[in-house]
Amino acid sequence: MIELIRTNSDNSDFRFLVKQLDAYLKITDGDEHEFYNQFNSIKSLNHVVIAYLDGKPSGCGAFKHFNDNSVEVKRMFTTIKTREKAIATRVLTELECWANELNYSSCILETGVRQKEAIQFYKKNDYQIIANYGQYKGVENSLCFEKKIKR
Repeated sequence: MIELIRTNSDNSDFRFLVKQLDAYLKITDGDEHEFYNQFNSIKSLNHVVIAYLDGKPSGCGAFKHFNDNSVEVKRMFTTIKTREKAIATRVLTELECWANELNYSSCILETGVRQKEAIQFYKKNDYQIIANYGQYKGVENSLCFEKKIKR
């Protein structure tokens, strides 16, 4: 059974999952890890969703304010052992619902071009590729997405 909770970045299960995510990204990002890592602070994320599978933390995601209309999805991760169980989709959907409740109309995010699974995941969840924004402008290994969520 999958259970979702809304919390913030002070949650110890979120921090546990983010450590696993960072270890994975250090490998996939290679020499660019430090560049990307500077934009992934979890010090003050107020909108975090954690998924529990059979009572164990199995996936997470968060968002932060980007502008008056959009939130930026951050720190999406599912443990290797719990992939292919729709956990990431459940987390992302919950983040989108929460952002919608707060009157945001879209979610944006960045992922690396080397993260093929993430790219397919976001496309499958109706995210559209957009021009790289903010700190990712001109970064060849970044791919940015957006999804309209206003219902």
